[in-house]
Amino acid sequence: MILVTGANGLVGSHLVTYLLQQGKRVRATYHNNKPTLQHPQLEWLQTNILDVIDIEEAMLGITHVYHCAAVVSFQKGEQTQLFKTNIEGTANIVNACIDAGVEKLLFVSSVAALGRIRENEWINETMKWTPETSNSAYGKSKYLAEMEVWRGIGEGLQAVIINPTIILGAANWNQGSAGIFKSAYEEFPWFTDGISGFVDVQDVVNAMVLLMESPIVGERFVISAENVSYKTIFSNIAKNFGKKPPYKKVTPLIASIVWRIEAIKAFFTGKKPLLTKETAATAQAKVHFNNGKLLEFLPSFTYTPISNCIERVCKEFKKMYNLP
Repeated sequence: MILVTGANGLVGSHLVTYLLQQGKRVRATYHNNKPTLQHPQLEWLQTNILDVIDIEEAMLGITHVYHCAAVVSFQKGEQTQLFKTNIEGTANIVNACIDAGVEKLLFVSSVAALGRIRENEWINETMKWTPETSNSAYGKSKYLAEMEVWRGIGEGLQAVIINPTIILGAANWNQGSAGIFKSAYEEFPWFTDGISGFVDVQDVVNAMVLLMESPIVGERFVISAENVSYKTIFSNIAKNFGKKPPYKKVTPLIASIVWRIEAIKAFFTGKKPLLTKETAATAQAKVHFNNGKLLEFLPSFTYTPISNCIERVCKEFKKMYNLP
């Protein structure tokens, strides 16, 4: 039986569906709001990864673990929960895997753990998070979570780590990277010259399963299809929705003003700011990722072109939200 943590997130939900299609038996954990998917081979379990008793229960009879559960946040007020869930929660999963004698763990990290603010060099798996190369507490939390996985590997755990770039897929578009599609649908007018890596959620899931079923352990892999500008991504999504593409350029000066205004608004309203200092800096950065290592280890693997991914995901959102 396979355990998938964080199964109601973008990656986790797509992974569960894929595994069921492959005829696998899956135990899927969620923290709040039980997903509606039902299947004879699927068992849902409400689990708090900060509760070791919960995790011990989730591990019963499990042979393979995909650890997808995490908090993704760039809000200062959420850093305590961010660090507890991402670091302590991962440590608990690693310890439980060792105690239960699971055959293999796959940990979903992030390129943020590599220190992605590096504009003059291509980012690959050899790089590590440093205060100078990362502008987010989230990146630090994922880096320290990876350290817990490496500790487990040192104690004999068979494990592998993936570091996806920005993942494109259909899910709740009020949270996570799926919000890119909502912004484009609502004709958000602003764009930056920033560049980042992007990847189809189906490619992420496919790579995860191939790595899990391979003898590869003690490695981490950047998962990224293409390095593309944010303007190109938003324009392509808008085109597929039949909406107006972004047309106002955000300069570094404008971005610095906006995130400060948003911080003041958040202070008085209690609502999360639409833009933070961290997200403003990330959106301006021109970052390129090297995806060669995965293709070397899995020569049969191929990435979906981002334009094809966007076309498919827009159709899925239209169906999901009954859009014209």
